[in-house]
Amino acid sequence: MNLLAIESSCDETAVAVVRDGRTVLSDVIASQAEMHADYGGVVPEIASRKHVEVIAALCDEALSRAALCRRDMDAVAVTYAPGLIGALLVGVSFAKSAAYALGVPLIPVHHVRGHIAANYITYPDLEPPCVCLCISGGNTLIVDVRGYTDMAVLGGTRDDAAGECFDKVARVLGIGYPGGAPLDRLAQSGDSGRYPLPRAQIHGAPLDMSFSGLKTAALNLIHNARQKGEALDVPDLAASFSAAVSDTLVPRVMAASAQMGYGKVAVAGGVAANSRIRADLQLACARAGAKLYLPALSLCGDNGAMIGCQGYYEWQSGNHADADLNAYATRDLGVG
Repeated sequence: MNLLAIESSCDETAVAVVRDGRTVLSDVIASQAEMHADYGGVVPEIASRKHVEVIAALCDEALSRAALCRRDMDAVAVTYAPGLIGALLVGVSFAKSAAYALGVPLIPVHHVRGHIAANYITYPDLEPPCVCLCISGGNTLIVDVRGYTDMAVLGGTRDDAAGECFDKVARVLGIGYPGGAPLDRLAQSGDSGRYPLPRAQIHGAPLDMSFSGLKTAALNLIHNARQKGEALDVPDLAASFSAAVSDTLVPRVMAASAQMGYGKVAVAGGVAANSRIRADLQLACARAGAKLYLPALSLCGDNGAMIGCQGYYEWQSGNHADADLNAYATRDLGVG
């Protein structure tokens, strides 16, 4: 089965052709990162307009790279939630038109479910159940993946997403947007014990997290040093901040893994590329005797391949949409 998969939830327009859920025939992405860097973050209106400009050509390119044509497509899968509503609407509108014109099923895919599915591409032998840590600029969740389309949230952030905190601290430090990758590079040469930063605990909810206090503490440290004219060791701060985020995430996902007893831990989302988090998870899983699944770095960020992969399993479960499919800025993970 060949799926044409479309992702436009934020500032990347991505189109892929995926066969039977696991084989990626093509995966093309038009990134807007340079454009939004001038503003220090994604400007929703600009993102939406750029999606409109490139999506049709990107679709043609994906088909060409897959050496297939439109009539070879058996279904169209699309991210419909969550994300920037204007950006999502571009992808959903295009996908509805394509499915109607081709006379094939339209498959709605939840963005976070798509990120989880990126692991199935990296690890063809991986099957549910597993516990998955989903970490990105918009989401930080610990998910019980009971089946390909049967999932439940075990814990999550009460406020900011981990990725949003990385971006905000990087922006204030003046090291660019998106901030996750440059902050990670700096952290690798820094001392993670140099600057004491908080690790929040949620009373009565051991698997939930909070990052707003950590973000505020880091920003206050930066502002105070500048106001006093004190030297700030940026690599050490980056390392200290990365360690604080990892120390918040890793013990909770390992506790969830022990609670569920699957012996399998997966990671998903843009922040899954962070080297400190990957290393700490490898060590924690080795100690616990759990198998760790880390997606390929190329599949951590937003991409069409993951939507095509998850779309296949949504199609198998009968999750099809009609022409009245809408986009949603927020949507529960349990809703396909």
